[in-house]
Amino acid sequence: MSKFPFLTLLVTLPLLGALILAFFPRSAGELAKRFALVWTLVVFALTVGAWLAFKAGGDRFQLKDDYPWIPQWGVRFTFEVDGIALVMVALIGLLVPLIVVASWKTVEALDGNRSVPAYFALLLALQGMMIGVFAASDVLLFYVFFEAMLVPMYFLIGSYGSHQRRQYAAVKFFLYSLVGGLFMLAAVIGLWVLGGNTFDWHTLVEAEFTTWAERWMFLGFFVAFAIKAPFFPFHTWLPDAGSAAPAPAAALLVAVMDKVGTFGILRYCLSLFPNASKYFAPLAIALALVGIIYGALLAVGQNDLKRLVSYTSIAHFGFIGIGIFAFTTQAGSGAVLYMLNHGLATGLLFLVVGFLVARRGSASIKDFGGAGKLVPWLSGVFFIAGMASLALPGTSPFVSEFLVLLGVFAVNKTVAVIATLGIVLAAAYVLWMYQRTMQGTLNPALNEVPAMKKDLSVRELAVVAPLIGLILFLGFYPKPVLDVINPAVQATFTQDLGVSDPAPKSEAKK
Repeated sequence: MSKFPFLTLLVTLPLLGALILAFFPRSAGELAKRFALVWTLVVFALTVGAWLAFKAGGDRFQLKDDYPWIPQWGVRFTFEVDGIALVMVALIGLLVPLIVVASWKTVEALDGNRSVPAYFALLLALQGMMIGVFAASDVLLFYVFFEAMLVPMYFLIGSYGSHQRRQYAAVKFFLYSLVGGLFMLAAVIGLWVLGGNTFDWHTLVEAEFTTWAERWMFLGFFVAFAIKAPFFPFHTWLPDAGSAAPAPAAALLVAVMDKVGTFGILRYCLSLFPNASKYFAPLAIALALVGIIYGALLAVGQNDLKRLVSYTSIAHFGFIGIGIFAFTTQAGSGAVLYMLNHGLATGLLFLVVGFLVARRGSASIKDFGGAGKLVPWLSGVFFIAGMASLALPGTSPFVSEFLVLLGVFAVNKTVAVIATLGIVLAAAYVLWMYQRTMQGTLNPALNEVPAMKKDLSVRELAVVAPLIGLILFLGFYPKPVLDVINPAVQATFTQDLGVSDPAPKSEAKK
């Protein structure tokens, strides 16, 4: 066990904060905001402490906290992280305080009498449950957090969304994820029965299963993770949920919550079912490739800003998918780094879109046009977020995308070439989106909206500045993160999956 219970506190403190906020009266909205901000900053400080306590190049899993739970079933509260989980926990610790600040005026701007304390309680509850998903080392504990985190997001979409179809989107999101969770539950029960009556991840990694049992359990986990990510053709809930949710909650959904799917594939599908992972890899790569092209093409045709950004995420998750199932450490490290960088870039893009929608009162692209003339600073931040989303060199997503394509090219040139087409399409949908909203002739209707004449505020600058700083810093110097990621990826592919990188081709004789 670790000397200091970092992970236990990172899971329980947000949940405790949510419980306290649940008892705030509706009239205490301003106090609830300040409480949530201070509480999430404490969690962020603990996250920094956990990052510093983690020794890159040390043991694969660190910061272990272990407590008994249900001894009859061999279930324990076990939290520990490797480099892959740690970067996701760090992303949550960073983003949630920014989400709180970005949400400062969100609830008041909605129609109806909606509780401000309840909104921030849901954000804190979601934070604790997401950290629990990434930190859990017991398979049943992972499943509990995997399912439980649906509840706060369901209410954030259904109760606090501004879209008229928010309840439809919330139910669709919940049902898709719940159905996927049922497939996983069947596989979890199979693991316990066939794996020696235990849910301990380390024990199950060493267990041996028959070919058919392993393939069926792989599919149970993979379907749940493919829905959560989402991969094509399980993606249809995301555009609805992304467009209906409040922009800050949608940013958290696409930046972090969806990464549970790709993280689960790495931690559970590849490690627990290595032979089945190899068997189904061609299918997974095919689905990821379709997602890259299909998501990008649909993004190009969108007229709603929030739906457009949601569709871009489907394309981005396709890159993560081919990076994982290429089974090279270079592509794997690129995929994990992509998970982090996508969270930073798309989270920033969704937040900026939220600022624009709040000013205009509409997410429709046709309601903008030439807006950069009225809000030049906000337009500039929007441009940076767009360039990061299309992986412009100098931004952090470029590094991860380059590593993925380089690693994939080493084993399958055709897949790499087809995936590269997604980069061209990304440039099309991002530049067209920016041109239609910020450039060109000023839409006369914008002059009649007083809020559209208010440029980037101090509060909004406090939200976007850390994300822009990290995107640029990691774009030029990703080494601190790669040093943490690489050993975990190496262990996943070589120890658990049993694959090795292709040998470099020797130079042709002169």
